[in-house]
Amino acid sequence: MLKLSRTLNSFSAVPIRSMSVLSTYLKYSEYGEPVGVLKKFEETLNEPENDQVLLKILVSPVNPADINVIQGKYPEKPPLPAVPGNECVAEVMACGPNTKSLQPGDRVIPFVTQLGTWRTHALFEENKLLKVPKELGLVQAATITVNPPTAYRMLKDFVPVKRGDTIIQNGANSAVGQAVFQLSKLWGIQSVGIVRNRPDIDDLKSFLLELGASEVLTEEELRTTTIFKSGALPKPKLAFNCVGGRSSTELLRHLDDKGVMVTYGAMSREPVTAPNAALIFKDISFRGFWMSRWGRENLHSAVRREMLDELIEIILCGDLKEPVHQMIPFEDWENALKGATNFTGFSGGKYIFDFRE
Repeated sequence: MLKLSRTLNSFSAVPIRSMSVLSTYLKYSEYGEPVGVLKKFEETLNEPENDQVLLKILVSPVNPADINVIQGKYPEKPPLPAVPGNECVAEVMACGPNTKSLQPGDRVIPFVTQLGTWRTHALFEENKLLKVPKELGLVQAATITVNPPTAYRMLKDFVPVKRGDTIIQNGANSAVGQAVFQLSKLWGIQSVGIVRNRPDIDDLKSFLLELGASEVLTEEELRTTTIFKSGALPKPKLAFNCVGGRSSTELLRHLDDKGVMVTYGAMSREPVTAPNAALIFKDISFRGFWMSRWGRENLHSAVRREMLDELIEIILCGDLKEPVHQMIPFEDWENALKGATNFTGFSGGKYIFDFRE
């Protein structure tokens, strides 16, 4: 078989030999705790047809949402049985005869959700993939479609914050929190992060300050801080909440009049409780943000492509680093998922499956 691949000035015939690869993947047929319902399978994939692209998955992160999907607790669920995983970076091995923009050797990321990326190889349609520069690090590429866009959109879409303004966030050591600090620093926004106390709190604070945080406080320190009353920092106009419960209530106490709290997670699984005074006397507003919904609503919009292009450029300029993470060989998937569901500290960070041999 021959596939014509277009170059800038000419066409060249590139032979594609008949091939098949063995794909190893995880699959679940019922909802439950990941280690209990996931099983490993193998499948032979033939060469791509029509607009299909044969991929070698390089790395794929384990996101909290991935765990929630497997547990059946996430609003967006693929039909069962399903392969889990929402993000990855992959290398193109071969292209079907009707593909237009990709060629072997390109690196790609998913352009749609719920493709099922916890597998060594895959056949996906070309329009479900986005080519990314090879200069991007593997982890940076594999984690660019969820956490950085969440931080980007929350900073852009709710309150017109400008240079010198302040935002405040809990769960500040999360991957989203790390991106918020770095983007805020780049755009001249003051940022205050709230984290749980822990044995390595000084190391954690130092790390987040180096990323760009203006101040990092424990939840206990937040209750007694005077940084806003003293004028050391302006009162925040915008708060990001991924915890809920008492942590979110403490954020409210420091929001400026007519401030906005955006909730994008619920780590404590406790509701956001608003004191009457926050509504009556401060006119605080409450909003929610779900990256999956925004992505669906803007799937092929120019604004989504522009955002991803801008984030890639920010990464390549060195202003947005990869999140703290652990690379886990795919054969050790059970231990990785146990850690992802039980992990409570900081040093381990995000778990990322490594499919490279």
